[in-house]
Amino acid sequence: MLRELDTIALTRDVAEHHLKTGDVGVIVHRYPDGAGLEVEVVTAEGRTVAVLTLTEADVRPMDSGEILHVRQLAPA
Repeated sequence: MLRELDTIALTRDVAEHHLKTGDVGVIVHRYPDGAGLEVEVVTAEGRTVAVLTLTEADVRPMDSGEILHVRQLAPA
């Protein structure tokens, strides 16, 4: 079960925020009864890119064998 402050990876692109499948975020709020999640995505310097309302199908937990990857965020 996903919990607040869990690090997650997106399972789909979020084009309106220039986010790609696999981009990393943190669950900052979990709505009651699994109604949704608030996920914050930040740059490497800690600047917030987006706070998104997503479902559990839109994210997955990070696996202990995965590494992070850096890519340039497309300009808004």
